[in-house]
Amino acid sequence: MNTESVAISVSDLTRRIKVILEGSFSSVMVQGEISNFKRHSSGHLYFTLKDETAQISGVMWRSRAAGLTFLPQDGMKVVVTGRVTVYEVRGNYQIDAVSIRPLGAGELQMAFEKLKQKLADEGLFDSSRKRPLPEFPQVIGIVTSPTGAALQDMLHVFRRRFRALTIVVNPVRVQGVGASDEIAQAIRDFNAYGKVDIILLARGGGSLEDLWAFNEEIVARAISSSTIPVVSAVGHEIDFTIADFVADLRAPTPSAAAELVVRDAKALLDILRGFCYTMQQNLNGSLNLHKQRIQHLLKSYALNRPIDLLRQFNQRLDELNKSLLNATQHKFDMAFERHQGLFHRVASLDPHQVLKRGYAIVAREGRIIGSSRMVKPKDVLEIRFHDGSVKSIANG
Repeated sequence: MNTESVAISVSDLTRRIKVILEGSFSSVMVQGEISNFKRHSSGHLYFTLKDETAQISGVMWRSRAAGLTFLPQDGMKVVVTGRVTVYEVRGNYQIDAVSIRPLGAGELQMAFEKLKQKLADEGLFDSSRKRPLPEFPQVIGIVTSPTGAALQDMLHVFRRRFRALTIVVNPVRVQGVGASDEIAQAIRDFNAYGKVDIILLARGGGSLEDLWAFNEEIVARAISSSTIPVVSAVGHEIDFTIADFVADLRAPTPSAAAELVVRDAKALLDILRGFCYTMQQNLNGSLNLHKQRIQHLLKSYALNRPIDLLRQFNQRLDELNKSLLNATQHKFDMAFERHQGLFHRVASLDPHQVLKRGYAIVAREGRIIGSSRMVKPKDVLEIRFHDGSVKSIANG
């Protein structure tokens, strides 16, 4: 028998198998456990679906993966809807997934608790690492969907409470595959930007699947690494996400977050008015008190004693000045009297005055002769009187 006449190529065999399988299993719903999950940079999802005794490869293309409300994880039990296809290049058959959903809410809850415990053990939930929120933020960064009601609710609160705020919105998807990556990147972008005081993560309420993007580890790590305080405002008051536990503050709703991070301008003005009134009252009271103290001091003996002493010293100075003047005048009068006495005494010794009393002075050749023995016969004498002189010749 010539076997070459009936042999077919690998490609032909694979193609025949492809036609048979894809025709027979054009729509299947398979449940199993996810393993070897990988999200390719292209956005396509690759995984293995297994049970206790068998496994099958699976793929979900990017266009369909964008509609997922959660990101599948290894160990998660899911139901995959799709069709069986053959990847001819390798001869592998696989499930071309149209949708993936958790086998039950318990699967997502288990994944939630598992990641929660892991991050708690690492200390990401510790209160010691929580950063305080600025009391008066000026620029607020919001990570949310630009079309969601959450953003409009927060903007309404901000306009009502404090219009002077600057709001910077970093738009992201808030659910579906890839949403967690966008949220984490938005947090990193705000930190790189460095000009916001607070980062708000916000979205409206929904099921556990709807909120799953905020339960991803990549978001938790981004919040933990942020140097800017982060407020988580995801879902309703009864909803809790991993982001709530890692964030510096958890708000029950987006609107409540806006109320918590921004003070009411009217209330602040009332507080300032109260401060101003209190300061004015305290100032007036202090001024009045010091005024009374000054008036009391002005009337006190201690303050007036120097003035009294000064007045006494001035009076004493006047008395001393008067005494000095009197003493000086007395000294002057006594000196004058002594002067007058001396004057009279000197005047009484004046030869001219003596001559007036009848005395005369005898002189010879200009020299006064005080004795008769000094006169010789025929000496020419000059006899001086008070009103003139005469010549005389002495007799022998």
